[in-house]
Amino acid sequence: MRYLAEPFILGALKRGRAVEQFLGPSGSAERPGICWVEIRPAQGTCEVYLHSALDCEPLTGDLDSLPPLFDSEEEDFGLLLATTNDPLAALNAAETSTGAVRERWVNQSMAGDEYCDYVLADRPAAAPDGRPWPSPQPS
Repeated sequence: MRYLAEPFILGALKRGRAVEQFLGPSGSAERPGICWVEIRPAQGTCEVYLHSALDCEPLTGDLDSLPPLFDSEEEDFGLLLATTNDPLAALNAAETSTGAVRERWVNQSMAGDEYCDYVLADRPAAAPDGRPWPSPQPS
């Protein structure tokens, strides 16, 4: 099973392991991109990052190897959306700020598999569960 139940999400974060969620398409028709959200434990806190990358060939499951969608420094590490002292608060912050769904979190680096599925399915307009792709609105 690819997706993590909430106790496993929180357990991973408490053990110092990051979790991610592929959020689908972003960008424009002229510059198509993808985005994903990451919750990363860091020195007793949890940081929530939004990543945006160019949706380009060759197909790769390594999202970090894709070129940035925008030419800005934050694309090297993602856009920091929130820092919390509690894993559950980080999860809530990530979902509130990006539209991520509790049922689609995966372990670190597994969001790349979600991207591969998205490409192989011919970049569908809806997520695998039939819901529309989120539209993150970073502040």
